[in-house]
Amino acid sequence: MKTITLPDTKKIETLLSEVGAMQQGHFLLSSGLHSNKYIQCQKILQYPRYGALLADELVKMILSHGLKPQTVVGPALGAVHWELLVAQALDKALANNGAGHAPIRAIFAERPDATGAFEIRRGIEINPDEEVLVVEDVTTTGGSAKKVVELIEKLGAKPIAVGTIVDRSGKDGLFPQPFFSLLKVDLGTFDPGQCPMCNAGEPVVKPGSSKK
Repeated sequence: MKTITLPDTKKIETLLSEVGAMQQGHFLLSSGLHSNKYIQCQKILQYPRYGALLADELVKMILSHGLKPQTVVGPALGAVHWELLVAQALDKALANNGAGHAPIRAIFAERPDATGAFEIRRGIEINPDEEVLVVEDVTTTGGSAKKVVELIEKLGAKPIAVGTIVDRSGKDGLFPQPFFSLLKVDLGTFDPGQCPMCNAGEPVVKPGSSKK
């Protein structure tokens, strides 16, 4: 399925730059790859006003394609806050369209143990045939979102779309579902064994922590 990107991306780029979300250094990504650039979306999601703006734009795209998710699910920790903002934007948009609907739910999937498998916990349940939008903040390989999609399917619900703020995968067809992104960027990634920063002896930082 082809990636669907917001036509006017300049305002998204400007907003990310203004809050310092575009970072340079030597980063270990959640995919295991290394990069000399990193987009830290929590830098923008710390401002609900800006996060709501991004969520509104994503929801416009999704609704314009005739999709009406009932629930928004995102992988923790990256999508925490983002899944809630998207659910609020979806709830508001459907209400403004005069569509009678049940409240949109916002749920995060978490990895409770070292296996890395996602679960939905804390007494929350996904209903069979429930139509779900899976969201994440930045897509590199799509690995986390894919695991959440698989979890939703395993629980008998229907993942009908995947949405992200930034798509840095450089690929189409990551998901069988429609894939919506607000910004598509080409940032270099390297296998650890072929990383020029590693070869230069530069310490690697895992984003979200100070550990090297």
